Amino acid sequence: MGLGELPPAARLPLLLMGMAALAVGVLAGLARLGLAVPALAGAQAGSHGALMVAAFFGTVIGLERAVALRRPWPYLAPLAAGLGGIALLAGAPGGLAAAAFGLAGAVFVAASVAVYRRLPRIFTFCLLAGAAAWLAGNLVWLAGGAIPAAVPFWMAFLVLTIAGERLELTRFLPPRRFATPLFGGLLAAVAGACLLHPLAPEAGSRTLAAACLGLAAWLVRYDIARHGIKQQGLTRFTAACLLSGYVWLAAGAALGIAGAFEPGHPWRDAALHAIFVGFVFSMVIGHAPIIFPAVMRVRIPYHSAFYLPLALLHLSLFVRVAGLLAGSPGWQGRGAALNAAALLVFVLTLLGSVVRGRGAAR
Repeated sequence: MGLGELPPAARLPLLLMGMAALAVGVLAGLARLGLAVPALAGAQAGSHGALMVAAFFGTVIGLERAVALRRPWPYLAPLAAGLGGIALLAGAPGGLAAAAFGLAGAVFVAASVAVYRRLPRIFTFCLLAGAAAWLAGNLVWLAGGAIPAAVPFWMAFLVLTIAGERLELTRFLPPRRFATPLFGGLLAAVAGACLLHPLAPEAGSRTLAAACLGLAAWLVRYDIARHGIKQQGLTRFTAACLLSGYVWLAAGAALGIAGAFEPGHPWRDAALHAIFVGFVFSMVIGHAPIIFPAVMRVRIPYHSAFYLPLALLHLSLFVRVAGLLAGSPGWQGRGAALNAAALLVFVLTLLGSVVRGRGAAR
């Protein structure tokens, strides 16, 4: 453990704050579709996106980066993000939560700058760009008080963070002549879309969607997952999560090109959840058995049961998206409820694996 680094036991409260935001955020999303949920979650229906992205992912990704830097100050980012989520759950004024997320984003950008200075490569620059997008989204929300205005920036945050981490692993593959320049162009397109969006929201949204579609194609073509799917065990499972997630990224981006990223569009729910659920949570399920042990110092032995939440996630999201596109709110709601069930199964599967890991260690 590095000088000043937090021990795993001290990281647990940060993780628990993020998990609380996830649990209420998922239920708040169901409330938006008119499904019955506990009163606490129902009251947070308007904060669904903030709880999921700014509070949960801000805490978890901020914690991961702080652990990687092995210094105490980067932990302020997940702490502020977690407290921002608690502020939302406690019913504090929205500006207080947005200010906490703004602080979290600023510290997270500083941490990402530190990572880039240690290793100045295009993938660490991509991680820095993702951090800047999260900060920008938080500041947009803080300035205007409208969460939908922050959504494109939050999408860029998660897409660029995942793409940067995947790009890092392509170093283990033989060099591809056009891979890095293509990635650089797509990164520039995402940045340009974020800069354009406040001035011309429709053009910015469609540009962002086109860039995400390009990134999906790049990842399918160049990611090491194409080789991992031919392996066995955890390597194959992770590759299956990644490749299936790229399909959802492409699907959501295609809907976005048709205008579905815009507030009020009838396909907006399908486009956003194809990316935020289908793509992002496929990455979470695939990487959790690798990242969680590094962050919390626990063993998570692989088991074929990991495929169960992954399959349920894809099936439920297909029902949700197909129901919406077919104009069937009932099936859309059933798919959303199954989305929540898939995440619950994932958490229970992970906890079960932790218990098995401890038993094996004994």
